[in-house]
Amino acid sequence: MEFIVKSGTPEKQRSGCIVVGVFESRKLSAVAHQIDEVSGGAIGAIVRRGDLDGKPGQTLLLHNIPNLPSERVLLVGCGKEKEFTDSRYRDATAKAVTALKDTGATEITSYLTELDVKGRDIFWKVRQAVEVSESALYRFDKLKTKSNNNRRALRRVVLAVPKRSDLGPGEQAINEGRAIAEGVRLARDLGNLPGNLCTPTYLAEQAVEIGKLYGLKTTVLEKADMQQLGMGALLSVSRGSRQPPKLIVLEYQGGKAGEAPVVLVGKGLTFDAGGISIKPAANMDEMKFDMCGGASVLGAVKAAAELKLPINIVGIIPSSENLPDGDANKPGDIVTSMSGQTVEVLNTDAEGRLILCDALTYAERYKPAFVIDIATLTGACVIALGAHASGLLANHDPLAREIGNAGKYTYDRIWQMPLWDEYQKQLDSNFADMANVGGREAGTITGACFLSRYAKNFKWAHLDIAGTAWKTGKEKGATGRPVPLLVQFLINRARKDGADMDT
Repeated sequence: MEFIVKSGTPEKQRSGCIVVGVFESRKLSAVAHQIDEVSGGAIGAIVRRGDLDGKPGQTLLLHNIPNLPSERVLLVGCGKEKEFTDSRYRDATAKAVTALKDTGATEITSYLTELDVKGRDIFWKVRQAVEVSESALYRFDKLKTKSNNNRRALRRVVLAVPKRSDLGPGEQAINEGRAIAEGVRLARDLGNLPGNLCTPTYLAEQAVEIGKLYGLKTTVLEKADMQQLGMGALLSVSRGSRQPPKLIVLEYQGGKAGEAPVVLVGKGLTFDAGGISIKPAANMDEMKFDMCGGASVLGAVKAAAELKLPINIVGIIPSSENLPDGDANKPGDIVTSMSGQTVEVLNTDAEGRLILCDALTYAERYKPAFVIDIATLTGACVIALGAHASGLLANHDPLAREIGNAGKYTYDRIWQMPLWDEYQKQLDSNFADMANVGGREAGTITGACFLSRYAKNFKWAHLDIAGTAWKTGKEKGATGRPVPLLVQFLINRARKDGADMDT
């Protein structure tokens, strides 16, 4: 998809379709009003007939509007003007693209970017338009023998800006939006692949390809390497699988030599049957999405490299499968992690923290500025936050605030939970240094408490994306979250005032 920014009045635009907003109670936006005047009141007359009231989600496609060179005009309901927020803007943009993707329009000119969104400038609106449009057009049909190629007739989106001075910022916004959208697409593609194709080996191969494309240092640790390092926790999870485990490391050097990197650690469990503590059969197919944390790390590193951010980044992805087998972890087994701490495995389905804890210990060698781990860790997080916000827990409040600000800016939101010492007691074990589960209560928090014991030597945050990494039901599929949040965090860190930026 090609995106460009353009400044000009709507009545002079030759386009397959002009997209304008209409607010509730049939109030035309400023641009819609301009078109109405040029057309001799045609738009207003249609709206007054009641074809579109302006409520959120409504669209109306018009043809042959008088005195307009454009072939079509799409009216998009935007809700109440005073309530036109980030969410409404994103929804209106998505509705517009969805309504037009199956028409004959190969090019559209959107004036939704000129609508006033409280607290947001033209840069934000253009970048969001790119990201939302690409997401709305996304299809995963590469494994279907027949695909409908006509579903993506749109090839060019022109995003209107009010002034010529907005063209420069608009082009920069398009560059950022495209890089983030491509990172999201990569994460979604990897997440949507089935477990028989997207194995730990396949995930490692994709990392190597990204490394070659952007000149990154890529290291893939094999089972023997992990044995030598003493990664007993990670290796215990892989024992039930015929697929060899991998520890994948990507190093992006965009900052100064020796500058402390941001380390992203992503859970790469390519299929999780639960092991001996096997999951129920219903919806177990969705456990192919258990590697979405690792996929988001690949997507974020790819986007950062595409943008040439002046920052050092290390992406670490521990990858394995978790299956039942005669050699698999058994409830009650005790394993020794790379840190030397022992873990009693009370539930083999709490395997994500076992592969992550060794990866966190491995991250210490990079002397990181920050470490952020991303994981589809707990079903408890889905119960607590649903599909709207990822859970955040951290041992460093300024880092948590930065992540939260990045989430607000990108509308890839988080909600911070407490990481109090009182919760640590739930992990007490009679036979090892700790248990890998802490009971039903506060499952998301105790999962993070477990990981925190391996993050004492650096500033660390944990993102539980179990509710946000994929959608279930009719729209089943990976979302690519939290790639937008991660990339925005990295962009902010790369700026001189990144740490203090109020977004």
